[in-house]
Amino acid sequence: MSGPTADVSARLAWAADADMIAALQIKAWRHAYADVLTADQLAGLDVSAFADEWRATIERPRDARSRVLVALERVDMRGFALVHPSTDPDGDPIADAEIGEFVVDPDHRGAGHGSRLLSAAVDTMRSDRFTRAQWWIGTEDDRLREFIASTGWHTDGAHRELMGESGERLKQIRLHTDLSGADG
Repeated sequence: MSGPTADVSARLAWAADADMIAALQIKAWRHAYADVLTADQLAGLDVSAFADEWRATIERPRDARSRVLVALERVDMRGFALVHPSTDPDGDPIADAEIGEFVVDPDHRGAGHGSRLLSAAVDTMRSDRFTRAQWWIGTEDDRLREFIASTGWHTDGAHRELMGESGERLKQIRLHTDLSGADG
């Protein structure tokens, strides 16, 4: 007989999850962007406004293949991901998917939630018949890049710089993976 196992899962998000997704996104942003955004900008992030956007994304996606997934530990949300057709100018929205958001609670990293969530995201993109996936990440997020690379994603040489309303800059690189099964 084996010992007890954690009650963990990943599933498609429900509209009722929007408040928890928004709260987790703001918590993660305050952790990740403390050196990019000002304290006032971080303090001004509004959970209800974010929740309204997430609720709309879940209830009325722009594309039938846009999906929000959540990682749970019992009833507690530990992460979420947004997958959708590629919006890049060099992407093919029929064949190429994109991970548009991927957040794991900073207090619960290293517990398998990210791996489970990424696996669910890849399975979802494959189910929607995408053959490739891409993911933009911050150039300074070495931990995330190492995690993604360990699961078979590779940089493809693309990079961009996002500018915020107050002049803040976020440099990103793009990673990609084959979803067709040809690479593994």
